[in-house]
Formats: sequence, C-alpha cells, structure tokens
Amino acid sequence: MKRRTPTVAHWGNYTVVSDNGRVLALEPARGDSAPSAIGSGMADAQRDAMRITQPMVREGWLADGPGPANGRRGRDRFVPVSHDRALDLVAAEIERVRNTSGNAAIYASSYGWSSAGRFHHAQSQIHRFMRMAGGYTDSVNSYSVGAMEVILPHVIGGTGMSIWRRCPTYEEIASSGELVVSFGGMARKNTEIEQGGIADHAAPRLQERCRRAGVRFVNVSPVRSDSADDLDADWLPIRPGTDVALMLGLAYEIVASDRHDHDFLARCCVGFEEFAAYLLGRGDGIPKDAAWASGITEIPADRIRSLAEQIATSRTVINVSWSIQRMDHGEQTHWMGVVLSAISGSLGRPGGGFAAGLGITQVGVRRGSHKKAALPQGENPVKSFIPVARIADMLLSPGESFEYNGQSLRYPDIKLVYWAGGNPFHHHQDLHRLVQAWQRPETIIVHEPWWNAHARFADIVFPVATTLEREDFAGGGFDLTISAMHRAVDPPPGVYTDYEVFSGLAARLGFEDRFTEGRDAHAWVRELYERTRTGLAQSVELPPFDEFWERGGVTLPPAPDPTAGSFTLLRQEPETYPLDTQSGKIEITSATIARFGYDDCPGHPTWLEPREWLGAPAGERLPLHLVSNQPSRRLHSQYDNGSYSRGGKVAGREPVLLNPVDAGERGIASGDVVRLWNARGACLAGAVVTDEVRPGVVVLATGAWFDPEEPGAPGSLERHGNPNVLTADVGTSRLAQGSTSGTTLVEAERVDPARAPEPRPFVPPETVDPGPTSAQPPPRGPLLF
Repeated sequence: MKRRTPTVAHWGNYTVVSDNGRVLALEPARGDSAPSAIGSGMADAQRDAMRITQPMVREGWLADGPGPANGRRGRDRFVPVSHDRALDLVAAEIERVRNTSGNAAIYASSYGWSSAGRFHHAQSQIHRFMRMAGGYTDSVNSYSVGAMEVILPHVIGGTGMSIWRRCPTYEEIASSGELVVSFGGMARKNTEIEQGGIADHAAPRLQERCRRAGVRFVNVSPVRSDSADDLDADWLPIRPGTDVALMLGLAYEIVASDRHDHDFLARCCVGFEEFAAYLLGRGDGIPKDAAWASGITEIPADRIRSLAEQIATSRTVINVSWSIQRMDHGEQTHWMGVVLSAISGSLGRPGGGFAAGLGITQVGVRRGSHKKAALPQGENPVKSFIPVARIADMLLSPGESFEYNGQSLRYPDIKLVYWAGGNPFHHHQDLHRLVQAWQRPETIIVHEPWWNAHARFADIVFPVATTLEREDFAGGGFDLTISAMHRAVDPPPGVYTDYEVFSGLAARLGFEDRFTEGRDAHAWVRELYERTRTGLAQSVELPPFDEFWERGGVTLPPAPDPTAGSFTLLRQEPETYPLDTQSGKIEITSATIARFGYDDCPGHPTWLEPREWLGAPAGERLPLHLVSNQPSRRLHSQYDNGSYSRGGKVAGREPVLLNPVDAGERGIASGDVVRLWNARGACLAGAVVTDEVRPGVVVLATGAWFDPEEPGAPGSLERHGNPNVLTADVGTSRLAQGSTSGTTLVEAERVDPARAPEPRPFVPPETVDPGPTSAQPPPRGPLLF
C-alpha cells in the first residue's frame, strides 16, 4: 500500500511516495512556486548498488593496525564487520589516540551539510560527541565564502555571514531600485539550495518582479547563463579573475567625474583619501581608469565608462557572488564591492547598496527568519584550529607555522580523522595532493550511506541512514516555514543513524548519559521543537509538537527586520548607529589589516595579479581558464548517483562547456570525450559546445564523484569529470587562507572514445568475505545502546 510522507531536503520540501518500504518518487510540496527537480533523483539512490549496508573496515588497517597507509587507502579491499565490532574498534582507537597523543591529534571538524534537519545534522552530532570525548582540532570558515567571512568583519563589522541580513531585498529593489550590477552573475540554479530547506523557492518570481518594475540587470561573468533569460541582463563577458580591476575602473570613472558620494564617504567611512590616491595613480603613476581596466578585463573601455555613469546616476545594487572570492586574493572582491557601493551613492538607501550573494540560496527574499533551536554542542576543550581549506597542508606539514587573520599558528600533528557529513573529495582542491595527505593519519573513520570516494579512502566506515529514513524537523534561515520530516522508509537492516552510532560510542567511552540525556532520536526532535516554541513564545505562537507533527508544518509571520549593522541607520546617524569595526565606520582603508603587513592583502582594496589567469605568460601554455561552478543537478556531490544527476552526464561523464571558437580549434564537437589537464592532473569530461561561455573559458561543475583510474597513484587520470584534480590547493592570502579553485588554467583535447577509459564512480569497491559469523548484520536494536 502506497504511503505519502512529508520531508525536507536542502533543495526543497517534498512528499515521499513509497510502497512496502521502497521509495517510488518525491513530489514537490504544494505551494512551492519553483520547485527543484533535484529531489527526483533521491528515490532510486536509496537502494542502489552503491549503498553501504553494514560497517566496513579496510583490509590493511584490520590486518596491520593503525598507521600511515602508504598509498593503500583508496586501493584496499574492505572487510564487513558487525556493528558492535565496529563500535569497539572505533572506541578503542579514540581512546588510544587520546592517551598517546592528546585530543588535539584528532581532527573531527567535519565539513558538509548532510541534512536539513535540526537534529540529524551530522556536523552538530559529531561536534557534540567529540567535545564530550575531550575535544578535537577544529576548523573555521567555509569553502564557499572563506575569504568573505574574514575580510567583511574588518570592513563593515559583524560576522562574515551577517552581511546577508543587511543586503537589500528583492521587494526593496523592485519598489526603489533601478540597476543591479552582479559580479559573478546571479545563476538561477543557485537559488534552489538552502541549508535548512526551502518551502517556497520565491527568488525566481521576485527577480522577475524586479525586472517587470523596470530594474535593469548587468551580468559580469564569463558565463552568459549566470543570469536568467527572463532578466534580459546586459552581459559583460569578463576575463575570469579580473573583477577587482573592473570595479576599480568603474570607481575611477565615478570619482574622476566628481560623481562620488562625498558626504557618505566623509561621514560614514574611513580611509577614502588613501584609497583614492591609489585609485587615481598618485603613488604608482597608474590611474586605474577605464582604459587600464579594459586591458586587464577585456571589457571595452567605452562600456566601462557607460556602466560607471549608470551606477552613479541610478539607485544601484552592487552584488558580488560567492564564486569570485574563491580565487587568488579573493578577499579583494568583496572589499572592493563595498567600496564601489559606498562611492556610488546608493549604499544605505532603499533599493540600493551592497549585496554578497544576491541570487544565491534565498539571499534577497528576506533578511532572515525566526531562530530555531539546534542540538547543543558544548565547548571544545581543544583550542587548535585550521582554516577549513588548509586540511592537506595540516596533514602533510605537522608543526609547520602558518599565518591567518593576524595570527601566527602551527599545524597540529593529526593521528585520527573522524568525519561525519560532507565529502572532502568534493570540496577540496588539488585532489591528488589530498590523496597524498590522506595517507598520513593513522586512522580515518567516516559515516557514509554510499561508496563515494570519501568512504573508499577511509579505514572504518559506518553506514548511516539517509534523510528519508529519519525523523526530524527543518526550517531554513530565510524561510518562514517550519516543516516536519517524517520517516518515509526504514533504513536497511544493520544501518543506523549518526546519533545511534555516536550513542553507542559514548556508551563505550563512558559518557552515554551526558550525550543522550536519556532521549532517543524522536524525543530529541520533540525537545528541539519545544525549545523553538518556547524561544519564540513572546512573538510567535507555535502549536504543540503533536499538533505540528500531524499537520506537517507551520508557517510563521515575518521576522523582525534586523537593525544591527544597518547601512541605512549608519547613513542617517553614524554616531548613534556605528558599525562594530575598529572605527565604527566602513573601513575603506583598514589600519588593522595594514598592520598585519601582508603583501598578498594590503590595507585597502588593490588589484593583485593572480598567479594563473589569461593575461599571464602561463596562458600561452594553458590557454583556457577553468570555471568550476556549482552544479545544476545536485548539491555539491550529494546524490550524484541519483537518476537526476546521472541524467545530465555526457558520455557517462560530467559535461564541460566550451565556446565554439575553442572547440573548433581543437576539433571538439558536442558529445565528444575531452581531456582537460595541467601540471596538477587531468580528467575526462563530456563536451558541450555552446556560445553561453566566452572564448578562452571552459566550465566544468563541481561534485562529480572522484574516479581516479589508479586510486592513490600520484597524478592518476580522473575518468568522471571532477575539476578538483586541476585546481590548486593554495590559500587566497595570509589573511583568510580561503580556497582558490577559480584561479585555474588548463588545456583541452579531444580523446578517441575507443581509447578513453570507462568511468566507474558508481561501481562499489571489492570486499572480502570474512565468513558467516562477522558477515551477518545484527538485527536493528534500540535507539540507545
């Protein structure tokens, strides 16, 4: 008999249709005006051949014990063991490392989304568990916006993420705005995703409302489709990595024509005069005018002057996408975006100003939602940390010093990696270097539902339940709906939730009562909902849990508009409403950053030539700039094994977009297998020839499951189209140490299909039959061990 149960994914709310324990389909929830099709790929992945259905241990680790893997991680076979034995092995290994090397030798700062739910969120689960186990080396910032998170607090105060609560909304732009200039574009696909889920994908219709109201859009991107067709955007096909030069050229033309906002710059900003001296070329003799910017960006000087005039005479939003800060010197993009907005005269005025990621997730739909309770994690007793994108550096160079945001730190010596949620073989750059680094720890433990590279390169793998196999509730950070997540089907026999695994480990390590607080998973979901209900009681009345659970969700009234750090209030009364920067104002020049003395991040926004770009000598040998953007058929690498993601493959591989000029020079046609390469590695992809990308640029989305021809071998050909075998593992600067995937040059060639190795990302690794005793998965037990 068919069942219909509601659930939430990062890409929307769905009704799960199941029959006799098998998921048949996911139907978008009613009321979603632009539902995402990503959910359709979840059904067949639930029980596909890649599903891991009992704990697995790498054969070499089981035979030889903990120790560096010497190239065997990723190559070894796996041995299935019972759930109890896996728990015993992991508990003993945690205890061994704690006793011999200390808790700082454990890296457990798992990076990833994994669940839209408030309770079954893998990062929260592992952080709570490891903090109670004595702590671990942590990470800070994110791959998505690592440079932005560090630079903006220096420039405008607040946290790195608080800018999203200060951006103009689409409603304000439609009523008062006139122009949106978006550096890095506003790709519609990026509005499909939000960490806590999206009950209604409102961004597309709100963008269209702005266009109908007469708002003009400018798409500054090497990719035309980074703006939806219905916005009729003016396309400026910029050279990748040169956005700061264009912003400087625009600022110069506004300042040189005396159209800049003298009053706002004087009352609400500090350091404009020092920056202006650089802008006008008083120190280096190089005016950063339209002609100068044109030579770098390949945008005609007349178009730069024309756009500068539009910005200065229109109520303008300067929008800077997340993507262009994932580049060499990525801190400069958002810093210069703020400065251009301040110069323009629109910052702090209705319908104008600065936005960081308008058109990504639900930024711009509203400035936030009501606060929901989360699983308490406690304090980490260990204080060592790394910027998240420096994982390989840490593993390869223990004890080596590094600089970060004014601090001089050292990498800890990591013996044990414990990862639950996320996939480092998606997020990280220079994957062959990561593979080398991944051999160094003595033990790597992961939680995974499927045999992706994350599981293949581990020592001990706990199979865990998926979103469709758990109960929870969700509510996005920009969403007004709190939604019930009912369990649609049971997990396979022998498969448990992250919480059940950690509860079993906590019991063995002596802190089960503190970890569980006597609650099973359902009781925790109820508890977190009730904490949310209590926390909102002064402003919002939520129904009791049982009523909420039966109804499947509840819609809240709009949350109060945040005022902290408001640019509008700053413009009105800067002394009464200062920002929490050192000066209380916008720091066009930052004395703090200048004092750090970083040559790769000076004291004001500066054009710093990237180490790889089309204007460099390296462009003669590698004449194509790789844009490795977010995929349209999945979130990161999640559900790449699902039918919707696989339906977008070309020749069984991730599609690579090439301009007809570049394709013609290389004899490449749509549907061909293409080899992309540079000194760091090579991968195969399926060609799509299109004029949607400018000449000299290729686009290969991230998230294809890593599929090296010889796992663990340096420089092995990647067969499936994962661009991170090509990207460099180098920090944005000493300030943020963010990822720089956008600074990548490659070459491409057509490959004879008969000579191209077949991709095998969805073929499980070889396992060893351990005999009838330990091979039998145990029956599902109670929630608490």
